[in-house]
Order: sequence, then structure tokens, then C-alpha cells
Amino acid sequence: MSRSAWTFAVTSVALFMVVLDNLVVTTALPSIRTDLGGSLEDLQWTVNAYTLSFAVLLMTGAALGDRFGRRRMFLVGLGTFTVASALAALAPSAGALIAARALQGMGAAIVTPLTLTLLSEAFPPGKRGLVIGLWSGISGLGVALGPLIGGAVVDGISWHWIFWINVPIGLALLPLAHARLSESHGPADRLDLPGLVLAGVGLLGVVFGIVRGETLGWTSSTVVGSIALGVVALVAFVAWELRAPAPMLPMRFFRSRAFAASNGVSLAMYFGVFGSIFLLAQFFQVAQHLSPLEAGLRTLPWTAMPMLVAPIAGLLSDKIGSRPLMFTGLALQAVAIGWIAAVSEPTAAYITFVAPFILAGTGMALVFAPTANAVLAAVRPEEAGQASGATNAIREVGGALGVAVLASVFAASGSYASPQAFVDGMTSAAWVGAAVLAVGALLALLVPGKRRVTQESGEPVLVVAAS
Repeated sequence: MSRSAWTFAVTSVALFMVVLDNLVVTTALPSIRTDLGGSLEDLQWTVNAYTLSFAVLLMTGAALGDRFGRRRMFLVGLGTFTVASALAALAPSAGALIAARALQGMGAAIVTPLTLTLLSEAFPPGKRGLVIGLWSGISGLGVALGPLIGGAVVDGISWHWIFWINVPIGLALLPLAHARLSESHGPADRLDLPGLVLAGVGLLGVVFGIVRGETLGWTSSTVVGSIALGVVALVAFVAWELRAPAPMLPMRFFRSRAFAASNGVSLAMYFGVFGSIFLLAQFFQVAQHLSPLEAGLRTLPWTAMPMLVAPIAGLLSDKIGSRPLMFTGLALQAVAIGWIAAVSEPTAAYITFVAPFILAGTGMALVFAPTANAVLAAVRPEEAGQASGATNAIREVGGALGVAVLASVFAASGSYASPQAFVDGMTSAAWVGAAVLAVGALLALLVPGKRRVTQESGEPVLVVAAS
């Protein structure tokens, strides 16, 4: 097997493993709540500890790869993720589980951007759309199987084993990655530690304030102070990045309309979808009293679609550009989440959810690869690591904010006290998610038309396409 094929195989399995952990835990949340005595806030942090550390450190993960070697840091990230998975499986309390999930996110933050960078180096530009489409399909497979594997494992053994399954995969990948991946470096020769600290404090402050808002009251000093500190830190982060000698997120990227709009689309999509999935994954168990496995099986029409459609979307993005696919994808998701909000009842028949689930999954698939393609086309090849790290970070921030905000809307309108109380809260939150997705569809219209790279300069040049 060629080195390119080995690179694809190793990075795809690693990507699958870390993506799986985004959603594998959602089906297990009711069991974790019962076993560890967790509150709604604990459940939010079980998800957000992973997504926040993932988001904050993603850009640093890409920079570490540029500075110290992409293969070397890929191995470090993979090892960290594997150890953290074992710690999560052994967690005796909600606090220990949340800490292990944060460490998992740290490992995943190093692995994820490097999978895309390693792939972009292993294949010529002409095959980029196809490879990114396949990469997105693998990511979609992780999304598809997450709730199903989580449900099957929780039903058959216990929730602890949703984390144990990562350990043998990680141990098998480590020697393969060391032997088969090529080492490479990027342009970054130093780390942006002030940027890392400011971004971390800012994101943690905002999300912590939102999560605590419903419990403490939105006017409490803790909530107001946390959100204010977060906003100030994020403003300081932008100011620092504008003048930093080696910024983790070069602000000049956002001068590109393709880069800025594509990342706005990613933020909106992950906010609306992952915030909604946090509650929908619990609906079948809490409101309809189904088992974790039965709940996981029922989400398959949604979660399996990215695996089927994403590779096609990757090929189409090379031919027609990213904008029409991204707009259509966000619009389908907005319609789907609104549809789910409209038909959700404790006694609703499963068949009423199948069509909106298919729409939502198809919409997700239409966004993944075209967004990655648009972002990579907007920067120079040697900046691919920074750009992919930034994009992954922004979408994970969207997911963390979505879980925090929609869970707060849920808590204001409903509770776990009864099936009807759960549905009342879930539907209120889903309408908010649908509105954010609709805004994302409008942002997609700002993405420029199809781009090509000139042989003379190597810089992306806008090609005027027929409307």
C-alpha cells in the first residue's frame, strides 16, 4: 500500500475515533445522570468540557504540528486521547468524568487539524476535493455511529465502555502512525501563548456564564462577571492577534470573504445542530421511555446521511463551488429542526420524525466538505494547518455555545420532571436552533463563487460564475 493510502487510512481511523466521542456520549447522558447523580448542568459540562478544550486548543494543536513536526504531535495527541479515554471510563464521579473529558478534548484538538494537514500534503491539489469528501464521509460515519454505538454499549454493558472502546484503537494506531506517516513542518516557529490564554479565558468565561445563568439567575454577579470577563478576554485576544509576531489565528484570514463567511456558516451550523442533538438524543429515553439502544437506532436516518452524502458533496464542491451546497445544507437543517419542534409530543409516532431526520442529515453532509474546501482555497498551502485549526475551533465553539444556550432555553421552559415537561423545554430550544441555522443559510450566500488557483502565482482567484 502506498504512503498516501497509509496516510489516509491512519488519519481517517484517528478522525473517526475523536469524532465518535462528540456524540457517543449523548445517548449515554440519561444513564450517566442516573448513575453519577448528575444535574442538567453536569450533563452540559460532560459535553462542553470536551468541546471547549477541543475548541480552545485546536489552533494550538495545528501550531504545535508546524513547530515540532506534524507526525510527532499527531502521536502525542493520539496518546493523550487514549489515556484520557481510560480515565473517563474509570471516573467515579461527575467531576472526574468532566475532567477526563477535558483531557480527551485536548488530545482530540491536536489530532483533528493534523489529520487534514497530513492528508493535504499526501495528495495533489487536483484530488483534494475527493479526499476531503472521503475525509468528511469518515467524519460522518463517526457522527452516524456515535449515538448507535453509545446506545448499544450502554444497553449491553455500561456507559463506562463508551470510553474503553477508544483504548485498543488508540494503542493499535500509535505504532502504525509512527511507521507510516511522513514527518513535516510548517511555517510557525514559535507558539502564541498569550493568544492561547486569552482565547481560553474568553471562551470559558462566556460558556460558564451561560451554563450557570439559569441556576444562579441571569443578573447574578457570578453570571454577569463571568460573561463580562469572557467578552473582555475575547476582545483582548483579537487585539493581541492583530499585532502578535506569530499569531495562532492570523486576523488577516478574515479579510477573505470566503474564509470569514465559511466560518460563520460553521459556527451557526454547530450551534443549531449540536445544541439540538444534545436534547433530541435524550428525547426518546426521557419522554418516550425507550432504551439507549432503541434511541440510538432511531437517530440513524439523521446521523447516517453525512456518511452517504458527504463524499458526493466533496466532488460537487470542486465542480460548482461551495456556496450553493452550503446554502442548501443550512436551509435543509433549519427546516428539519423547525419541523421536529412542530411535531414533537411525548406520544408522537416515530414515523413523524423520519423525514426531518433525513433532511437534517443531508443538510449536514452538504456543508462539511464544501466548507473545508472553501477555507483551504482561501489561504496559501503552507497556511492550511492554521486555517483548518481555526475552522475546527470555530465550529466547536459553536457546538459548545449551542449546548449551553439551548440547554438554558430548555431549563427556562421545561424540565426532566415528566415527559411533557421535557418536550416543552425541548421544543422551545429547537425553535431557537432552527432560527440560528436559518441565519447560517443567509451567511452562506456571502461565500464567493467557485475559485481556482492560478499556475503563475499559486494564489486563489475569484472566477465569476453564472448566477
